Amino acid sequence: MISGCFALINQLNDRGIALKKLLAELKGAVPAFLKWTGLALLVGAVCGLIGTAFHYSIHFAGELRESNPLLIYLLPVGGMAIVLLYYIMKHQVTLGTDRLFSSIHMRQPVPFAMAPLIYIGTFITHLLGGSAGREGAALQLGGSIASRIGILLKLKENESRTLALMGMGALFSALFGTPIAAAVFVMEVLALGHMVYSSMVPCMIASMSAYGVSLLLGVGGETYTLAAAPAFSAVPLMQTAALSVLCAFVSIAFCGIMHLANGTAARYLKNPYLRAAVGGTAILLLTLVVGTHDYNGAGGHMIERAIEQGLARPWDFALKFIFTAITLSCGFKGGEIVPTFFVGATLGCVVGPLIGMDAGFASAVALIALFCGNTNCPIASLFLSIELFGGAAIPFFALTCAITYMLSGNVSLYHNQLIADRRVKLGSLILPTICEEAKELE
Repeated sequence: MISGCFALINQLNDRGIALKKLLAELKGAVPAFLKWTGLALLVGAVCGLIGTAFHYSIHFAGELRESNPLLIYLLPVGGMAIVLLYYIMKHQVTLGTDRLFSSIHMRQPVPFAMAPLIYIGTFITHLLGGSAGREGAALQLGGSIASRIGILLKLKENESRTLALMGMGALFSALFGTPIAAAVFVMEVLALGHMVYSSMVPCMIASMSAYGVSLLLGVGGETYTLAAAPAFSAVPLMQTAALSVLCAFVSIAFCGIMHLANGTAARYLKNPYLRAAVGGTAILLLTLVVGTHDYNGAGGHMIERAIEQGLARPWDFALKFIFTAITLSCGFKGGEIVPTFFVGATLGCVVGPLIGMDAGFASAVALIALFCGNTNCPIASLFLSIELFGGAAIPFFALTCAITYMLSGNVSLYHNQLIADRRVKLGSLILPTICEEAKELE
């Protein structure tokens, strides 16, 4: 009886100690939660406004270019203007997403000049017909703005990483309308195989709030309607797997050739003004030769046509590949993600029917596969597939993310993406010359 009483007293005492520890943890956690929630809402609101303005700017540039096709003749001059702008701001024209990643890894402030430079540079590129996307600008804009907010609020240096991630995800979300994929992407892309989950709450709140601001200001999310999604069975799963294998190899080629183009242009055209002029002239001549402006700008209409109508020419993906490599290697600004979507969608549209897949569905699968292979972000890719195409075909997109992630090796669009999860570098085995030459040149 007495021993039972002592045992009960000890249990109550242990529970009291545990309760005190819990209360102590909550005492520290609640203020931190409130602090980062407030910062996330602030960053999300600011990035939502700027992302919306950027969206309308790029949309205006595209419409102006389409209604005035002769603007493309100014592309070489526009390239030199971008180089001059970076020189005036005392930055190299190579300042870009890799520098952003480097600053975050070293917990250093992101250069604030990156924001206006990438904004204006991307606008000029899209206005005059360069082949580029917008996400590179979104990441750089968001990271730079959030870093400046941190400086103004006198936050600690060790908080700069989370703040930069919040800004990157928020502006990406405002621009593309994919808030969950944006938040997960910025946490996943920096270090392959090592996500920092402590950033999840502020990144998600910032991304959601930025998306909300963009919706209020009339920017709708990027969504596509799939005409046909197959029922879950062995045959469509095998078809999806086969297409994913092909896309993994294409993503290796995409990353290798992009890096090779950058290194080759820098080696043989050392003067950045000459490099921009030559690149702009090359894009102009290629446009005249192919006889269409489908490969200038981001190419969103071609992605939509491939997915929703099942229409693409067999050479569309290759030409977009070439246009983008020349554009971004010669000093023009933008990003590689929308061109990745373009290449994936048009490739899937052409290859899918050859293996018995619906052209539109194959386009969607290949789009996600190329994004996953080029960025090494399978979790973000899966969320992206849900936000772009709905949840009807989740098993197929999950399969393509897994296969493409595994087979694409450690190659990436971003040099400063850390590799925490060491896998066989299939890129070096499949395309040894391209991968080795690209690394040597850069």
